[in-house]
Amino acid sequence: MKKQLKGKVHKFGNNISTDLICPGKYFHLRSDIKKLAGHTLEDADPEFIKKVQPGDFVVAGENFGCGSSREHAPLIIKESGVGAVLAGSFARIFFRNAVNIGLPVMELDTSGMESGDELLIDAESGKVKNLSKNTELTATPLTGVMKDILEAGGLKEYVRKGL
Repeated sequence: MKKQLKGKVHKFGNNISTDLICPGKYFHLRSDIKKLAGHTLEDADPEFIKKVQPGDFVVAGENFGCGSSREHAPLIIKESGVGAVLAGSFARIFFRNAVNIGLPVMELDTSGMESGDELLIDAESGKVKNLSKNTELTATPLTGVMKDILEAGGLKEYVRKGL
């Protein structure tokens, strides 16, 4: 995992479900993650995949990733080039699935962030600086093993390295 992350905000509201992240109508593409990622968050913002740039951030309110335990949801967010997901809170299964595939997730107050804001994140300290508004917040720190899994690049790499 990169220690410094920089990108633009793509803001979403509360209760963004895994169905909005990974539309069920494309589930036949689940064996082709690249194609499936072309529909990331399509039902929440039809233009998202056209706007997102490598390293950008998905930023949302409360309960991000609620709904089914669709493990493809964090996977296609990562595949679409998103550097991290920041939210006020996460559905537990989404949060854990994201960490397990090496997608950085950070819990913090996102109410002051807007689409287009540029953020600089220090992944080690959890500091999130909004360069557009000259503000800084600190995310809730990850627990030891979850931080280790994320730093290894996901659970598969964590286990492979024997950590």
